[in-house]
Amino acid sequence: MKKSIRNFAFSIGSLLILFTISANAQTLSSKQVDSLVELTLKTFDVPGIAVGIIKDGHLIHSKGYGIANLKTGKKVDEYTLFGIASNSKSYTAAALGMLVDEGKIKWDDKVTDYIPEFKMYNPYVTEEFTIRDLLTHRSGLGLGAGDLMMFPDQSDFTKKDIIHNLRYLKQVSSFRTKYDYDNNLYIVAGEVVAKVSGSSWEDFIEKRIMQPLGFKNSAASVARLKDNTNSIRPHAPVDGKVETIDIDWSESANAAGGIWSNIVDESKWVILQMNHGKYGEGLKQTLFSENVHEEMWSPQTIIGATTIAPYNTHFAAYGLGWFLSDVKGYKQITHTGGLAGIVTQVVMIPELNLGIIVLTNQQIGAAFSAISNTIKDGYLGVKGQDWVKFFADRVAKGKAEAKKINDAVANTIIEQTKKSAGVFNIEPYLGKYIDPWFGEVEISIKDGKPWLVSKRSPKLNGSLFSYKGNTLIVRWTDRSMDADAFVMFSTDKDGKPSGIKMNAISPLTDFSFDFQDLDFKKLN
Repeated sequence: MKKSIRNFAFSIGSLLILFTISANAQTLSSKQVDSLVELTLKTFDVPGIAVGIIKDGHLIHSKGYGIANLKTGKKVDEYTLFGIASNSKSYTAAALGMLVDEGKIKWDDKVTDYIPEFKMYNPYVTEEFTIRDLLTHRSGLGLGAGDLMMFPDQSDFTKKDIIHNLRYLKQVSSFRTKYDYDNNLYIVAGEVVAKVSGSSWEDFIEKRIMQPLGFKNSAASVARLKDNTNSIRPHAPVDGKVETIDIDWSESANAAGGIWSNIVDESKWVILQMNHGKYGEGLKQTLFSENVHEEMWSPQTIIGATTIAPYNTHFAAYGLGWFLSDVKGYKQITHTGGLAGIVTQVVMIPELNLGIIVLTNQQIGAAFSAISNTIKDGYLGVKGQDWVKFFADRVAKGKAEAKKINDAVANTIIEQTKKSAGVFNIEPYLGKYIDPWFGEVEISIKDGKPWLVSKRSPKLNGSLFSYKGNTLIVRWTDRSMDADAFVMFSTDKDGKPSGIKMNAISPLTDFSFDFQDLDFKKLN
């Protein structure tokens, strides 16, 4: 009897302890996660989302929600494949780390030792540029510099072209002094992997990383998927309505963002990361060493910390393939990824053995942030923050500001059209113009309308409208690209157009439309 009482008392005590921990943490149940995601789908007009939660080395929540493809109505599940976009960058960093472990490279080896043709605009930067610099967004190039060589898709720029053209992109800040996110240098990093390993970046990722970890469905690029029957299609607003759009990706940029994966496979990557490169039964196998792991998770480039009240964030930095910050006193490792019509996020809080994966098939990052923050709050003990409303309000404000700017431009065009009685003299602007890295654009008449088209990136074609003075507006034919732009002409001594510069109109335009880096000169 006494023994039974003691056991009963112990059981009650254990239950009380467990209840207290649960009450303090307030972690979301699977049903609560379901409700959160369903609300997010509706609030942000996202067709489909997949969510994974990893706790203590186990995938405890793995589920798909909504629709993978609005045209077919196929539903999302935990095996549905998404483009993970820039979450691929951690794979590229790890691949280089594996080569460091093998003694084939060092993080601070010069890039020109492996790719002699690599050249930046500044000769000093070229000479000093290291493998580490390729991964840390501190090159001095501006945000997204040169991304128009790979974005939007259908351009004919090869990896060789991209590497060659880096020499034409002028630095906007001093080398290693400022963070500006970059994609093209990760393409170079992928070529270092290929040169040193003797296999393509894609083969290395699949054979040296995905296969050992037991990935079943993922591939290093959409073109390499063996079975894409359970994969999403991207979606984006087109004239105010979310529609299915084409997959927009250049195979030349796979090392920067080409991987396609799902919750089940990607969770194995997160678990490997939180196990410091170890995997398998009893964690007896090693993909990369503790030293490499620490290097990837150590601050390399300082980023200005944005303090959101509940998290008391004091620092933010970029490591090697990962963003680093502190939240409520815990180290947070995270990354996001974005393609046309697809955005994704991975979050890890190692001290809590917590990982969160959110994959979406619409291009609004507020959706994944609302979900991951809400899940995270349960483990951090943060209460009372409605992240869906927080981000919905932020999105509404951003859209209102963008609409105000776009409406002002549209009204000016209407006024100009009235003044000219609908006749716009395009004649002085006709001709071909060339930029040293982007190549030719041509201004011509198409179907009776003034028209601009890029020779090497044919998706960039659209009609031209008179705006102010020597500034025109281009409206792209593909209306899923929220990227209409000012086309600003310079003139020669005779007042004739001699060059073009460009800028996006909307503040919501994706930074990869780096029109501001273009400097066209007219061809005679």
